[in-house]
Amino acid sequence: MKKYLCILVAATQIASCATYEKRAIPFKHPETYYNFQNASGLLIGAEAFTDKKSAGEIFGFDIRGAGILPVQVVFENKSGQNAEVISGQTFLIDKTGNYWKILSFRDAVNRVEQATSSGAIAEGTGKGAAVGASIGALLGLAIGVVSGRGAGEAVLKGGVLGGAGGAVIGGAGKAGDSGSREYGIAGDLREKGIEGKVLTKNSIANGFIFFPGEALSASELRLQIRFISSGVSETIKLKVQ
Repeated sequence: MKKYLCILVAATQIASCATYEKRAIPFKHPETYYNFQNASGLLIGAEAFTDKKSAGEIFGFDIRGAGILPVQVVFENKSGQNAEVISGQTFLIDKTGNYWKILSFRDAVNRVEQATSSGAIAEGTGKGAAVGASIGALLGLAIGVVSGRGAGEAVLKGGVLGGAGGAVIGGAGKAGDSGSREYGIAGDLREKGIEGKVLTKNSIANGFIFFPGEALSASELRLQIRFISSGVSETIKLKVQ
């Protein structure tokens, strides 16, 4: 029986190996960052995730290996007017003095999709496969015992079939449905990104700016902000590591 249970565990683990996991990411108040600045009432702090391990822990997958260097930026807008990030004039400067443009949203999604070998794997797919494998294996074991047939073979077949079915069920209407982008990679990166979002007055906002992973280090974030009511732009330079 121990052997059969091991087969069950193995089937569950194999089925649950999702390569992309959607995670909620915490943030701190801008004033707690060592590089905190006050730009005309817009409080700003930032952190670059250059380390592969820490970046992976935050995002739930190897985002550095996917070719992306994420920089988290946090704002509290006390300026009295709405503001926005000017993407075309925002750069990451590495330790050798090279300037890096923001990675376009489409390119960021493509890099993650290629790295995960999946068009849109989200958390639902892995869980569905794992549950399907577990149920399938248990049913296979039960059928094998009751019928007097080889229980081990029944467990293995049940686990494989259950995993396949669970992957379909778990992913249906979620990551597997290209029309439901909010459950996929594109929706997740868009939700986490700060570009194109209005920093409304009297609010706290946070998000990531994605730079090309070809940048192996980070020294400074050159961030340009436009205050919408006045039309005035301001460039903020934040030391990042």
